[in-house]
Amino acid sequence: MATGRIRKSKASKRSRRSVETERARSTLYFIWRGIRNDPYGMAGALIILVLVICALFAPYIAPYDPQYADPRLRLRGPGTEGHILGLDQQGRDILSRLIYGSRYSLIAGVTPVVLGGLISIPLGTIAAYYERVGYFIMRSMDVLFAFPMVLLAITLSFFMGPGLGNLIIALVVVLIPYNTRVVYVQALAQKEQGYIEAARADATSDFKILFVEMLPHVVSASVVYSMTIVGTIVVTAAGLSFLGLGVQPPTPEWGIMTSDGRTVLHIAPHVSTLPGVAIFLMVTGFNLLGDSLRDALDPKTRLVRAGAR
Repeated sequence: MATGRIRKSKASKRSRRSVETERARSTLYFIWRGIRNDPYGMAGALIILVLVICALFAPYIAPYDPQYADPRLRLRGPGTEGHILGLDQQGRDILSRLIYGSRYSLIAGVTPVVLGGLISIPLGTIAAYYERVGYFIMRSMDVLFAFPMVLLAITLSFFMGPGLGNLIIALVVVLIPYNTRVVYVQALAQKEQGYIEAARADATSDFKILFVEMLPHVVSASVVYSMTIVGTIVVTAAGLSFLGLGVQPPTPEWGIMTSDGRTVLHIAPHVSTLPGVAIFLMVTGFNLLGDSLRDALDPKTRLVRAGAR
């Protein structure tokens, strides 16, 4: 009996040490370990890594110039000699256009999320800390919430005109209310914590409380939400380009490529199908990576795993 109690005591001490070690680890460590130990997260990270490599080194990877056309080979299917994925209705190499198109799709998907987060994080934090200012900010967000995301993006793009810059601005405006709400809820919870009361009692300035004490605790919630919403933004950006409200032809953007292939869908389905598959893979990659990040940055999940080990 005594031996059993000693073993339980040692196991309990090891568990407590493991939990304390988990608390002392850095956020980057948890992100790396969470993705590494999650096969779905690793798959998503590999997909995004491949797309980023394609975007950065497109001139060196693509076999042809994305605008070069050979009318003699127009609409040839996958497997054509020298053109692995075939050619489009103008005789342009689809593989080359997909590789170059990863640039525009990543820019249109990631840039609005980053810019939206940079605006939403201070907005949501200030709204939670100052009640009167927060009331005005959150009611303004509610006005934007009244419009469906896609409808608001279409409306803004229509009035501002087509183009990559206007597309990004429209998507940033669409994202701000959603991200601000996430940050606001997290900041409200942090506002009631003991360390905020201690900072106030120590006559710490509001600026330091907001952007030194509270900010690190609310950023993780915004990052997780942003990663899970990137896929939706990629699809929305491709849809706007599909409708002619985003990036304009002959730019090799996946939404435009899908739209251009509609006219020849019955005789050359690969022209629309292949960029559609590329959009699907990008969205899947960001969703898988976002789910893995959510678990990696959740303190409760980390401590439960540490206790289990």
